[in-house]
Amino acid sequence: MSSGLYGISSMATRLILGELALRYQATSGIPVEMKSMGGVDAARLVREGEAADIVVLASNVMAQLEAEGRILPGSIRPFARSGMAIAVAAGAPWPDIGDEAAVRRAVGAAGRVGYSTGPSGDHLLQLVERWGLGDAKSERLVKAPPGVPVALLVARGDADLGFQQLSELIDAPGIEVVGPLPPEIQATTIFAAGVCSASPRPAEAAHLIAYLTSPAADEVVRSQGMEPASAA
Repeated sequence: MSSGLYGISSMATRLILGELALRYQATSGIPVEMKSMGGVDAARLVREGEAADIVVLASNVMAQLEAEGRILPGSIRPFARSGMAIAVAAGAPWPDIGDEAAVRRAVGAAGRVGYSTGPSGDHLLQLVERWGLGDAKSERLVKAPPGVPVALLVARGDADLGFQQLSELIDAPGIEVVGPLPPEIQATTIFAAGVCSASPRPAEAAHLIAYLTSPAADEVVRSQGMEPASAA
């Protein structure tokens, strides 16, 4: 975009950023285009030198990109916090997920378990290994391709249980969210925003990030099942 700002994000924050981009344009007059994709693909695009103005990804990935010189030093700001949840197909029985032992039983009883390529998927694989229920190569574990929500796997019957960040499951068609992971095994991902080193307008990009991480954005962040990073 020649007259606006352009950002890259993972799929988890796409709805939040889409709404905030519209609100930012309404107040500033500056259009914002956000391109959302799987987190792995987003990081690869940044590493390849994509001329984005801002990047919004999991904080650990953002730290790596900053260390590699792809994010302007000191520009990263915490944006939102997202916990994991469990989903089943609409109309399917809900398993007990009240504590770790119950979740372990539910995973052990499920024919297939869907998970993502992002941080939530890594966490599930760690739990499965800890519980002695298999590994990433198990046919029972169905990995969603990059950019494909776990909800889709569950909705079309490719997985009996789906594990992903709540923001990815909330309001998805064809599924029901059973609830969040119990506290003892919950994993919270912190998403952060930073100015891309390749940005031709870093000052304007920093101003957008200031808006995205301000209290003005809190309502939109919460509406999609996340918490503002400031609420930590």
